Amino acid sequence: MSTTPIYLDHAATTPVRDEVMAAMAPFFGPRFGNPSSVHRWGREARVALDEARERLASCLGAHTDEICFTSGGTEGDNFAILGAFRTLRAQGRVAAVTTPIEHKAVLAAAHQVAIEGGEERIVRVDECGVVDSAHFDALLDQSVAVASVMWVNNEIGVVQDVPALAARAKAAGAVFHTDGVQAFGKVDIDARKTPFDLLTISGHKIGAPKGIGALFIRRDTPLEPMFHGGSQDRGRRPGTENVAFAIGLATAAELTLAEHEAEHARLLALRHAFEQGLRARIPDVVFHGEGATRAAHIVNLSIPGTSSESLLMALDLRGIACSAGSACQSGSVSASHVLTAMHVPSDIATAALRLSFGALSTPECVERTLDALATLAEKARAPKVQFAVVDF
Repeated sequence: MSTTPIYLDHAATTPVRDEVMAAMAPFFGPRFGNPSSVHRWGREARVALDEARERLASCLGAHTDEICFTSGGTEGDNFAILGAFRTLRAQGRVAAVTTPIEHKAVLAAAHQVAIEGGEERIVRVDECGVVDSAHFDALLDQSVAVASVMWVNNEIGVVQDVPALAARAKAAGAVFHTDGVQAFGKVDIDARKTPFDLLTISGHKIGAPKGIGALFIRRDTPLEPMFHGGSQDRGRRPGTENVAFAIGLATAAELTLAEHEAEHARLLALRHAFEQGLRARIPDVVFHGEGATRAAHIVNLSIPGTSSESLLMALDLRGIACSAGSACQSGSVSASHVLTAMHVPSDIATAALRLSFGALSTPECVERTLDALATLAEKARAPKVQFAVVDF
């Protein structure tokens, strides 16, 4: 039996691809220029940056001027929600509508809207984590500045009907944002087909480095900049651009889309094998979001009678890496806010594990993980021996 470590946490981060490293390398060396400089080093960097923006725009069905490079998902989510709110509040649009199962970056930004005098409105979700569209409609009125719904949930993998929700928000006159961090390369994203105004992506989820992402900003979308102090990126995000990482993001995005169909089929087969295998070994296992459409790469499960904290530690000792939910919540032993919003009982929610498949996942990884989980669950759920106290 192989003892090679198993990485099943691709929703947290992915290894940087060799092709991405190769594309970035010259910009850490001889092509080091500042793209705002007018000499040849600067011009060379500017051309490379503009090409990266154009390549990424093509991946999203966007115009080049609709791409704003960011440091990642958290910055993009905050920029979208707070930028739209701060621009539109002068017109009386002061509310932000979102769901209780968003990434904490979205939820915290919506809360900041309330701190700044606006209103946060939370849409209900059902027991599978699907947005209640009727409640969404009921919360949309002329006072809503921005609505934000994550396309693919980062903890349970549930796919929301973003095209329909975006159309509803637009009809109400609100700006619509979607966190597409887990969706890029997993679902069809095309700005020409879907009327979202703002879309967040993050590089390190698709084989690019940590610290680079992008926000799609549809033309004429009102958005106040988060930062001030320069004219870079049309004044939307001042500061010297990270040329090397922008090139890395564009390269990773192109590779991800080129492999999308084959990789989707491969990951879906791995997920099905894992779920069927675990249910055969542990019949009462609970798969969260199972009744909804889910992305191929994420499985969220609970084994009744266990705890996620102890299972994670035991799996790690066996060389198997997974998580209890969002990587941004590491260290937390409380129930996931996503599962709580889905009304999952607390004893089941605190037993949840998230396994996410990706480039490093193989059928052998699945089999070894199934065997480990079955063994660990049996030990965790075994009756505890009771010792009687004898009085001599």
